[in-house]
Amino acid sequence: MRSTQEILRQTKAAAPRLAAAGPEQKNAMLRAIAAHLLDEKADILAANRADVETARETLGPVMVDRLALTEARIRAMAQGVLDVAGLPDPVGRVLRREQRPNGLVIERISVPMGVIAMIYESRPNVTSDAAALALKAGSAVVLRGGKEAWQSNAAITAAIHHGLEEAGFPAALVGFIEDRSRQSARELMAAEGLVDLLIPRGSAGLIRSCVENAKVPCIQTGTGICHIYADASADVDTALRVIENAKTSRPSVCNAAEVLLVHQEIAPALLPALHRRLTEERRVRGLPPVELRLDPRAAALIPGTPAGENDFDTEFLDYILAVAVVDSLDAAIAHIARHSTGHSESILTRDEAAAAAFVRRVDSAAVYVNASTRFTDGGEFGLGCEMGISTQKLHARGPMGLEELTTYKYVVRGNGQIR
Repeated sequence: MRSTQEILRQTKAAAPRLAAAGPEQKNAMLRAIAAHLLDEKADILAANRADVETARETLGPVMVDRLALTEARIRAMAQGVLDVAGLPDPVGRVLRREQRPNGLVIERISVPMGVIAMIYESRPNVTSDAAALALKAGSAVVLRGGKEAWQSNAAITAAIHHGLEEAGFPAALVGFIEDRSRQSARELMAAEGLVDLLIPRGSAGLIRSCVENAKVPCIQTGTGICHIYADASADVDTALRVIENAKTSRPSVCNAAEVLLVHQEIAPALLPALHRRLTEERRVRGLPPVELRLDPRAAALIPGTPAGENDFDTEFLDYILAVAVVDSLDAAIAHIARHSTGHSESILTRDEAAAAAFVRRVDSAAVYVNASTRFTDGGEFGLGCEMGISTQKLHARGPMGLEELTTYKYVVRGNGQIR
């Protein structure tokens, strides 16, 4: 097993080769990677089956699904790489140009970060997404996935290495951390001089550990306590469709809804219909029902589980939805301000003034009007794929694509000016 320091040094040494590559070279490289993901899908699926078999001993069905790969998911991974190849190159763009009175021409130009490190958990598709975005943005990348997906990530990385080598690039441009202990994560957090940007993507504990302990620059990707607020004027049929999608289409991801707030005027009509939709009707369709954790006002209208002290501050990542009845739009916004992680919030309403107030006053990375929070995703936002959802405000916010993976430098041209 190679040490983490050895992998970091090799990736750092390879980075200038990529920084010198032009758009067509990078795109050819990405197309080769996508082809190898498909060509080696049997190896990837075999590795994933081994991970899933082990995970069943400790993880519930929803989290196992988060880990599992299928042929369709591998095809989607390859397509995500191709989608990134098809995007405009983010490197070398002139972001600002100014000619000073003394004749100096000052340009701000986008450039690669250098070496990006990523610590992530569970979802093996993140391996190909992160590699594709970093490489297109001109940066080498070091990947440290969770131990539950180690074999899957190793097989995916092997395919990526084969694509890099076929395109004439060093495999070391994508470093794969072989040490599965927590020590390797700590080494990445402390890799001054070897890592230019660290991105954690996973549980609240992982992100908190990186933010508190990292000695290298770190972008905080947040947990997703995402809210949907059904306003007094919401259309009930639309609300049922959106809420079910936001909660159940894939409950293990960070953009799934965890909290539903319902205006008191619509609650008597909406909540009984929602209870039928998310419990009885899903059972009839052979689908997992949603456990509704209810505040006292919601519990007076429908059956469910009484909400506990922490249920409105929990990212369930499961078929569980916390529900509260609120007096007004103001009360809903105040609730979100107290409990949100700043990820994604949605209002369901036919009142344009209420929608405008919600958009203006809710301070999250993505704010929706009459749509599911499940769209907070790099692919859905036209970014190809994403490195994660940033819930901080400096440098990057929301889905992080190519633009967020570059920095800039000033290029100043003169003809002998002195100061």
